[in-house]
Amino acid sequence: MSLFRQLWLAVIASTIIAFAGSFVASMLTARQYLTQQLAIKNNDNAASLALSMSQLDKDPVTVELQVAAVFDSGQYAAVRLIDPEGKVMIEKLSPPAAGDAPAWFVKVFPIESQPGQAQVSNGWNQFGTVELVSHSQFAYRELWRGAINLLLWFIGGGAIMGLLGMQVLRRIKRPLDAVVGQAQAISERRFVSIAVPSTPELKSVASAMNAMVDRLNAMFAEEAARLDKLRREATLDSLTGLANRAFFLNQLDAALSDDDAAPTGSLLLLRLADLAGINRRAGRETADALLRRLGATLQELAADKPGAAAARLNGADFALLLPGVQDPSQPATKLLDALRDLVAAGMIDSEQVGHLASGLYLHGQSIGSLFSRLDAALATAEGQGNLAWCRAEISGEQRTASNADWKKLLDGAIETQRLRLIEFPVAGNSGQLLHLECPLRLQASEGGEWLAAGSFMPMASRLSMTTELDLAAVRLALERIAAGAAAVAVNLSGESILVASFRSRLQSLIAARKELAPRLWLEVSEVGAFQHFAEFQAFCNTLRPLGCRLGIEHFGRRFSEIGRLHDIGLDYLKVDGSFVRAIDTQQGNQAFLKGLCSIAHNIGLTVIAEGVQTAEELATLPDLGFDGATGPAVPRN
Repeated sequence: MSLFRQLWLAVIASTIIAFAGSFVASMLTARQYLTQQLAIKNNDNAASLALSMSQLDKDPVTVELQVAAVFDSGQYAAVRLIDPEGKVMIEKLSPPAAGDAPAWFVKVFPIESQPGQAQVSNGWNQFGTVELVSHSQFAYRELWRGAINLLLWFIGGGAIMGLLGMQVLRRIKRPLDAVVGQAQAISERRFVSIAVPSTPELKSVASAMNAMVDRLNAMFAEEAARLDKLRREATLDSLTGLANRAFFLNQLDAALSDDDAAPTGSLLLLRLADLAGINRRAGRETADALLRRLGATLQELAADKPGAAAARLNGADFALLLPGVQDPSQPATKLLDALRDLVAAGMIDSEQVGHLASGLYLHGQSIGSLFSRLDAALATAEGQGNLAWCRAEISGEQRTASNADWKKLLDGAIETQRLRLIEFPVAGNSGQLLHLECPLRLQASEGGEWLAAGSFMPMASRLSMTTELDLAAVRLALERIAAGAAAVAVNLSGESILVASFRSRLQSLIAARKELAPRLWLEVSEVGAFQHFAEFQAFCNTLRPLGCRLGIEHFGRRFSEIGRLHDIGLDYLKVDGSFVRAIDTQQGNQAFLKGLCSIAHNIGLTVIAEGVQTAEELATLPDLGFDGATGPAVPRN
C-alpha cells in the first residue's frame, strides 16, 4: 500500500475515532441533561396543578376537569390523583407515541422520565397527591436532532479537514516523490539533482543524494576531459587542432564508402609554398602562429557544413572535405583570401605563398584515385603561379537537380509510398543479433533506382521535408516488427526532432502500437542531438515512457559533452566509424575508445561500433569494451 494511501487511511481513522468519542460523550451528556429537565418539569407542573386544585372546591367534577385540562395539553404520558391511602382517584393515560428518533437510537440512549409529585390540601388536611409523568419522545426528538447536527458538523468539518489534509499530504508527497524519482533515476544510471525540500527528514536525504550526484558528475566530467585529451592526441594535430592525416583518411574513407554518406562532394588541398623558409626567416613562433590562423580558417569553413572535416596532412599540406558541396568556389575563395591576409600581416614574406586544388568525388570512388587527381591539379596550380587555384573536374558528372525538381521527386515518393527499409545486422560480441539497422531508401520514379539516404536526405533537410520521411521510416519499422522482426533501428533526422508537432505525431504513431515499442530502436546523429540538446531531451522525455530504445549514432567527435547524457535516459551509443577504422593497429584510438566504453557503461549505455570493415577490427572491439558492432565485417546470418 502506498504511503499516500496509508496517510489518508490514518486521517480517516483518526477522524472517525474523534467523531465516535465526541458523539458518545455528547449523547450521554445531553441525555443526562434532558432527564434532569424532565424531572424538574414534572415536579414543577405537579406543584402547579396541586396548588391550583388546593384553592378550588374538591367536588369530583371540578377536580377531574383540572386533571383533564393538564392532560389534554398532550405533554404528559400519565396524570394521576392519588388519595392519602394510595388509591388512584383519577388517572389519565396516553398510549406510547412514536417519536422522530429511530428505535435503535432510543434503545441505545434510553431516557427515563421521573414522575413529579405534589400534595393537594383541603384546608389543613391532605386531600391527595398529584403525580405527573411527561412524554419522553420530546426529549428523544431533541436528542436525535442534536445527534444529526453533530454528525453533519463532523461530516462538514471532516471534509474541510480532509481537503486541508490532502493539501498537506500533497506538499509532503511532492518532495517525497522527487526523492523517490531521484533514487529510481540513479538505479537506472541517470544521475539527476533535485531541489532540496524544506521537510527536515527529507532535506538530509535529498542533500546527501544530490551531493553523491554532484560527485559522480564531477568524476564523469574529469574522466571525460581526460579521454577527450586522449582523443585529441590520437586524432588531431596538436598545433592547429585540425584532424591529423590518419584520422582524416578515415573520415574520407567513410565519406566515400558509408551507405548513408552524401553521393558526391568536394575535396580541397592547400599547400603552403615555403613553410620551411618562413620558419627559418621569421622564426618558429611566427610560423606556428601562421599555421594556427590558417587552421582556424579551415575549421570555420568546416563548422557549418554537416559531415565536413578539415585536416593538416603534413607540415605544409592541408585538406578540406565538404560532403554534398559540388561548387567549392566560396570556401576556395575564403582560403585564398586568408593567405592574402597573412601576407598583408607580414607573416609570409616570400613571393610564393601557396596553391590550391579542388575536385569533386563520387560515392564509391577510391581514396588513391581521388588523391592522384588532386595531386595532379595541385601540380598544375603550382605551375600557374602564386595563389593559383586549379579544379580537377571529372567527366560524366550529372547535372545538379534544382530544388523544385527535388521537391517534386520527394513529394511523389511520399505520396505513392515509394519508400522502403533495407537492413544490416547489428550483432553482439557473441554473434547474437541486437537489432536490424534499417536505413530508408527512396525510389526516384516508378520502376527507377532506389536512392540511399545520403542522396536525398540533405535535400529533404534543405526543403524542410524530413519529418514526413522520418515518420514513414518509423511506420515501416513498426510494420516490420509486427511481421516478426526481433528489433529494428531507424535513424531520425536532427531537423525533425526540433519540430514539436513531429514529436507529438511520432508519439501517437508509436503509442497506437505500444506493444511493439520495446523492439523499436530510434537514433539521432551526434550533430543533431548536441546542436539542439533541449529539443533532443524533450524528444527522449516524450518517447521514453513508451518503452522505445533511444540512442545516438556517429558518436565520438563531441565526446567531451558526454556528461550531458547522464540524465536523459539514453540506451545506447553508436561510435562513428572513423574512430573504428584500423582500430587493431592504432594504439591512441584504442585507449580513447576503451575509456569511452567504460564511461558509457557507467551511465548505463550500450556501446556499438559503426562501420567495422575487417575481421581484425571486429576481433579487437570486445577487448575495448564494445557491446556490439555493425558494418561489412559483421556476418549476415
